[in-house]
Amino acid sequence: MSDLVARTGRHQQRYENGYRLVAGCVPFRYKSSGDKDSSSEKIIEVLMINSPSGPGLLFPKVPLSAMSSIWLCSTGEPLIASTAINEKRLKEKDGCSVSGGWENDETVEEAAVREAIEEAGVRGDLMDCLGCYEFRSKTHQDEFSPEGLCKAAMFALFVKEELELWPEQNTRNRSWLAVSEALGSLRHVWMRDALERFCKWHEEKFVDGTI
Repeated sequence: MSDLVARTGRHQQRYENGYRLVAGCVPFRYKSSGDKDSSSEKIIEVLMINSPSGPGLLFPKVPLSAMSSIWLCSTGEPLIASTAINEKRLKEKDGCSVSGGWENDETVEEAAVREAIEEAGVRGDLMDCLGCYEFRSKTHQDEFSPEGLCKAAMFALFVKEELELWPEQNTRNRSWLAVSEALGSLRHVWMRDALERFCKWHEEKFVDGTI
């Protein structure tokens, strides 16, 4: 049995202007095309998990703790930031500006990494933020967000390790899919938008030679 334990409970979750704030990631890896030519193009695959509540596949995501700090995207949307060490990188790479300080619980990046482990059983390198995405969720309706409004900060996660045991393995199945297949399998429109943004991000990084 896995010695990892999933966080539960909603008492520390963070809200902003009626939106529950969420962190998530697009886990990805490279697969050889099978061509014997060593210079052949590598295929990008993204990791999807099933939804226990219905059909369609998902990316790992988690509500943010009330102790996380607020940042703003270039669009003015709230984004929860990481530690002070990452302030310069976030401002330059993601067009973010800080709004307020951080405290002791977990950062948005730590939340995204944690949920990748809990829901999908993967570890890797968390990379750039892909943006903030608004959506509604009936399961997230409560006194602080009666309409179930949520806003997710999504990151790219380069997977380095797949765990054999992980906290939600009894309710989650993992599937590695090509991007084109994943686009047709995602349950939510906002996750398709995040995947399309991931594709643009990856292309930009590939051209720049930074990935």
